[in-house]
Amino acid sequence: MTYRTGSIGEFMQWTMAVAKDPARAGDGPKRWRESGAASGSAVAAVSPEALVKLLSGDNLALLKLIGAGGFSSLRELAEQAKRKESNLSVTLKKLAEAGIVTIERHGKTLRPRLAASRVTLELDLVGAGSAVSVVQAA
Repeated sequence: MTYRTGSIGEFMQWTMAVAKDPARAGDGPKRWRESGAASGSAVAAVSPEALVKLLSGDNLALLKLIGAGGFSSLRELAEQAKRKESNLSVTLKKLAEAGIVTIERHGKTLRPRLAASRVTLELDLVGAGSAVSVVQAA
């Protein structure tokens, strides 16, 4: 995965350039990290709309279960969350792509961990300054 460090403004400029010429996205970064005062934050690779859907009530409850631990496998987590393993795997993949969780492998067992301590969604209602940031857990 390609990373790039820059400001929200640089990210927005790059996004606008790619919108005008989609071919520019091919060799561009897949995930951005914010520079300056917000270091330790990642600009999520999801749109604000997708993030709102991703952080549904059920998924917030799932994140609380992950944060509490108390499970040793995806199967146990699925049982505690009252979800099918396949559904859980898809959700965890999306949460990982957004930088909210990581999936650790212990032998044949996969175990999700919270990678973020905070998710911030800023919506600019009059301009193009909307942003998503994910603060990495310490």
